[in-house]
Amino acid sequence: VAIKKINLQGLIRKEVTFNELMVMKMNKNPNIVNYLESYLVDKQLWLVMEFMDGGTLSDVINETHMSERAIATVSRECLQGLDFLHSNRVIHRAVKSHNILLRTDGSVKLADFGLFAQLTLEQSRRSSVAGTSGWMAPELVTGQPYGPKVDIWSLGIVGIEMVEGEVPYWNETPVLPQLLIAIRGRPKLQQPNRFSPLLRDFLSCSLQTDVTSRWSAKELLQ
Repeated sequence: VAIKKINLQGLIRKEVTFNELMVMKMNKNPNIVNYLESYLVDKQLWLVMEFMDGGTLSDVINETHMSERAIATVSRECLQGLDFLHSNRVIHRAVKSHNILLRTDGSVKLADFGLFAQLTLEQSRRSSVAGTSGWMAPELVTGQPYGPKVDIWSLGIVGIEMVEGEVPYWNETPVLPQLLIAIRGRPKLQQPNRFSPLLRDFLSCSLQTDVTSRWSAKELLQ
């Protein structure tokens, strides 16, 4: 097993921790890291989860060159997890390579639900800003109301990261990557002709700045 130790100091920290615990307990799926149990130890909450012995996708990207087949497999597994979450009106809001865990048997699972948002029939979109620089969708960056498709944009950024080994605009400091995305629009592959039309189409459908044109997880899986 793996144990995540969380310091409970501060009201915001407690709320984030409670969010993560609840979404993991209530959303069981083969593409979501399996929550086992939790313990309160002094001022820490210990979350006991299944151990993913392959590490993070970020580790793989940093250490190897991923084939298109491997990229397609990881993308499909993540989409299955996102489709499940979105069908239950849950937005992950922190999809990035660091939060995608792998196992040596080929399993791919989403992790870290501290920033998730729960939608309801009455509230189908959110407006609070949450996410990580570089992976944030344009509507999040510009402060517009948003829905589950922010996760699809983030997965598209992960797709470019798997192809090129880094997040778009990541090295263009001191300007933050999300500001460049807001200004320049959809990031593109540096050498698109090296890759198959299928991969290029997947990235194009995931990285539409117009939310209505961006595909859903269910559409991308078909």
